[in-house]
Amino acid sequence: MNQQTQGTVQPGTRSEPDGTVRNFTVLLSSTPRGARLARLLAVDTLRSWGLPHERASHVIAELAANAATHGRLPGRSFRLTLYVVGATLRIEVTDTRGDEMPVPQVPDPEAESGRGLLLVEALADRWGVTEGRFPRKTVWAELGFSPPQPAPSRSGGTGD
Repeated sequence: MNQQTQGTVQPGTRSEPDGTVRNFTVLLSSTPRGARLARLLAVDTLRSWGLPHERASHVIAELAANAATHGRLPGRSFRLTLYVVGATLRIEVTDTRGDEMPVPQVPDPEAESGRGLLLVEALADRWGVTEGRFPRKTVWAELGFSPPQPAPSRSGGTGD
């Protein structure tokens, strides 16, 4: 069963004016459908938060596809987690193949796949891999963005 949570973590870390940190996490099946759903749910979440989602959707699609393809073990799921702290979006994809660490490689020009991590490297400000409690690993990427500006107030100004 898929699990979703949205909320706040780490009070006192500044992200919103009231000090909240946005987060979202969902457990998905390690299948192509689960990878597509990861991207769709993440884009929907980022839109609801009023944040840009174009770069993030590509990074999430690649990391989720890698988890569903290379990080797959029958009967095991992968987890997508999004955190927004300040003006940084952190994307984490955790799978159960800690024995296989991702390494960007230059694919053969004729190859139809193998460019995912190169794309992540190009789009993300930083990315890496964290070994978790065996057999897990988390591939993460961070993307900086300009926080949305509040709409100007029309009260009290001249010409109202």
